[in-house]
Amino acid sequence: MAFDSLTEKLQNVFKNLRSKGRLTEEDVKLALREVKMALLEADVNFKVVKGFVKDVQERAVGQDVMNGLNPGQMVIKIVNEELIRLMGSETTEIQLQPGQATTVIMMAGLQGAGKTTTTAKIAGKLKLKGKKPLLVACDVYRPAAIKQLQVNGEKQGVEVFSMGENHKPVNIAKAAMEHAAKNGNNVVILDTAGRLHIDEEMMEELQEIKEHVEVHQTILVVDAMTGQDAVNVANDFNQKIGIDGVIVTKLDGDTRGGAALSIRAVTGKPILYVGMGEKLSDLEQFYPDRMASRILGMGDVLSLIEKVGEDIDEDKAREMGKKIKKAQFDFEDYLESMNQMKKMGGLSSILSMMPGMNMAQMKGFDSEEGEKKMAQMEAIIYSMTVKERRNPEILNPSRKHRIAKGAGVDISEVNRMIKQFEQSKKMMKQLPNLMGGKGGKKGRFKLPF
Repeated sequence: MAFDSLTEKLQNVFKNLRSKGRLTEEDVKLALREVKMALLEADVNFKVVKGFVKDVQERAVGQDVMNGLNPGQMVIKIVNEELIRLMGSETTEIQLQPGQATTVIMMAGLQGAGKTTTTAKIAGKLKLKGKKPLLVACDVYRPAAIKQLQVNGEKQGVEVFSMGENHKPVNIAKAAMEHAAKNGNNVVILDTAGRLHIDEEMMEELQEIKEHVEVHQTILVVDAMTGQDAVNVANDFNQKIGIDGVIVTKLDGDTRGGAALSIRAVTGKPILYVGMGEKLSDLEQFYPDRMASRILGMGDVLSLIEKVGEDIDEDKAREMGKKIKKAQFDFEDYLESMNQMKKMGGLSSILSMMPGMNMAQMKGFDSEEGEKKMAQMEAIIYSMTVKERRNPEILNPSRKHRIAKGAGVDISEVNRMIKQFEQSKKMMKQLPNLMGGKGGKKGRFKLPF
C-alpha cells in the first residue's frame, strides 16, 4: 500500500515511546520531530504537517497524558485521533437528489488520473444501490476515451450516451439530460475531458456545462502517484470551478500517499473514494478512521469483513463448510478457495488490511512470491483430470509425473502441494467454524496455504 514506508517509520517512533515508563516533554517533542519528518517524506503538505504536529504536541504534553499509567499509548491514541480529524473525521457519500429526482454528477481531472475508469466504477456502485445511471461521453478530444467508457459501461451493465467527437461537450450534456428524462435514468454522470495540465480552455468548458446543466456534484479525480501535485490540482479546480469531493486513484501503488492526508486540510473538500487497483470493483469508500488505522499499522478489519461480504459467495462457503466437516474437501474446493481470494484482490490486498501487516512486519514475506506460488498451485490442479481433483487419493506416482509435465514443474512441487493440501485438510477438519460452521459468520474462507 502507498503508506507502507510511513507506517514503518511511525511504528518505530511508537515503539520507542512504549518502551519508556514515563514520558518527559522532551521525549514527546523528540518523537513528534520524527513523526514530522516521516510525514514530510510521505509528501504530506508542509503547512498541513506543521499544523498536525502542533495540535498533537499541545494535547500530548498535557498533564493527563504525562502522568498517565501508559503515556506512550496515550500519545499514539492522540496521533490516531488527529490523523482521523485531518482526513475529515466522517465518511462522506456522494450526495444524491431525494427520491427519483435526477442527480447530475460531473467528473473532472487531468489526463492519466484514471478519470474515465473511475467514472464507470462510480456508475457500478450506484447501480448496486438501486439507481439507474447513465454514463455520458463528454471527452470529445480523445477518441479512445469514448470507446473506453463504452467498454467499461458494458462491463458494469450501465448505458452509455455518446454523440461522437463532432459536438461540443455542453451540447452532449444537454442532449443526455433529455435522454435521461425519457428513459428513466435517475443519475447522469458526465465524463468530461482531461488535459495534460490545467488550462483556461478546460476550465471554461467545465464552467459552460455548469451554466447550461444543473450539476449537483462535481467530483475531481486525482492520481496519488503525483504526490503534492495532486493537492495543488485539487486546490486549483476547487477555486476555479468548485468541487464537492475528491477521488484519489492508484493508492495501491508504490507511492508516498501524502495526497490522501493533505487534500481535506488544503481544500476543505472530502475524499469520497480511493482507487485500490485496476479492476472495476477496486474502488473503496473512504473511511478516515480506517485509513488512519492502516497508516498506524493497526489494520483495517472492517474493510476486510466488507470485502468478504461483497466478494464471497455465501452459498458456496456454506457448502464448502459442510464438505470440510465430512472430510470431503477436494482439489476442486481448493481451487475455489483460491478463486475467492482472487476476487478479494489477491493475497497482498487481504494482508494489507490485517493488523500489523505492514512493511516492518512483512519483511520476511514476499507477497509477489506468494501470488506466484498460488499461480503454480493452480497450474498443477488444472493439470489434473476431474476424477483426480475429486479423488486425491488416486494420485499415484505415474499420475503425478503426468501432472508435473502438464503444469511445467518438477514432480517435487506436485508432491509438496499435495502434502500442503493434506495438512490444510486436517487442520480445517479440526476447525469446523472456519468456513461457516457453528457460529455463523465466523470466518467464511480459508487461505489455501
